[in-house]
Amino acid sequence: MEYSHEDAELVGQPVGYWTWAANKTLTAFVRGRLAAIGITQPQWWALHQVLHSEQGVTRDEVISAQRANLDVGAGMAVDIDLLVERKLLVPGADGRLRITEEGRALHGRAAETQRASRGIVHDGVSDEEYLITLKVLQRMMRNAGGEVTPA
Repeated sequence: MEYSHEDAELVGQPVGYWTWAANKTLTAFVRGRLAAIGITQPQWWALHQVLHSEQGVTRDEVISAQRANLDVGAGMAVDIDLLVERKLLVPGADGRLRITEEGRALHGRAAETQRASRGIVHDGVSDEEYLITLKVLQRMMRNAGGEVTPA
């Protein structure tokens, strides 16, 4: 493994900084790649959630699920409105959102973009290294009194 610092120096650095820096860097990377195909990350989440619901979902269900998992706040409502405006989602008479064919097509492009992004980010990182990293982060979260819930 290659680092920009000596291991002895790295071991003394705060994990909070590195997890923040990783989050900032990786989020910008993913969001930039999704933006290149005309979708925001929260819009991707909404399309994904609606796609995988046979009966469709309400706006409140999308907002609630994303707020609980990803702390996106009130902006999720705007992203849903934009998806409806673009006719990627349509509200039914029952008020439940359903995905259109155009929405399915964009979801497919976004899914492929996400797979390619994961490949780029994981280049040179074995599954074993990735698993160890996640388990160590989960242990540190528990040690700090946090909850560890699946993504």
